[in-house]
Amino acid sequence: MQPFQRIAITGKPDDQAVIETIERLVDMLEQGGRTVFVDTIISAPLQTNAPAKALTALASDIDLLIVVGGDGTLLHAARVVAAHDVPVLGVNRGRLGFLVDVSPDRFDEIEAVIGGEMIIDERLMLEARIIENDQVIARSPALNEVVFQKWNTSRMIEFETWINDEPCNRHRSDGLIVSTPTGSTAYALSGGGPLMHPGLDAMALVPICPHTLSNRPLVISATSRVEVRMRQEEIEQVHLSCDGQTDLSLGPDGRVEIVASPHRLRLVHPPGHRYFDILRAKLRWGDGTPPC
Repeated sequence: MQPFQRIAITGKPDDQAVIETIERLVDMLEQGGRTVFVDTIISAPLQTNAPAKALTALASDIDLLIVVGGDGTLLHAARVVAAHDVPVLGVNRGRLGFLVDVSPDRFDEIEAVIGGEMIIDERLMLEARIIENDQVIARSPALNEVVFQKWNTSRMIEFETWINDEPCNRHRSDGLIVSTPTGSTAYALSGGGPLMHPGLDAMALVPICPHTLSNRPLVISATSRVEVRMRQEEIEQVHLSCDGQTDLSLGPDGRVEIVASPHRLRLVHPPGHRYFDILRAKLRWGDGTPPC
């Protein structure tokens, strides 16, 4: 692959370790003759001459985005740039880091990627659509998951799931997680959902604290159209979020449609990246210690 020339950097705000890493990155990239921009969200404390622009403005004018922070920072950036087909490289300045898999101490790996040596995998994204009178009135992308969950009530909520216009289940639970393979190591994992390899075109429906033990996680094709229908009296008790960062309000019909997004995230890894190495390291498989 051709070396990257126009590169933007974003990161977790108000984090000194992130600021220091970005300043080193800018210096390295500019010395290599690259054109570098920084996201305005992290530009104020930076000691650098790199021009600052909002990420939404940069997305159509760059050929690589470097995200410095944790998985949450990358999730936010992914929803901005995925529609522009911009590859994203994550540098881990967070905690667990399933998506931001480059150590800030391994600038040699970053240099290899900048020079064109890399592995790129395309990650499925979802789109949640609020339906009212059979019209889409609001929508949001999600890289990890779309979550329905109760709020301001102590009792369970009741709703139905339909798949491709076929009734699937009538739920009594605390909610539902609709997860991508990328999100299968996030909230869905905590809810007892399956780990799914990121190369799969699939989504998982994972109930949150279901009333019946027979209400189990369900894996379906990513070509499916999932519809969640809330009971009228439940609408005010349900909170709907995408990746835990974007909230959508249910319409009076109480209907939400979830489909595969037309856009995919192009996630960049350094040479030698292996998915199961990440799982073993992050979940501590085989070393006799409890997971993080």
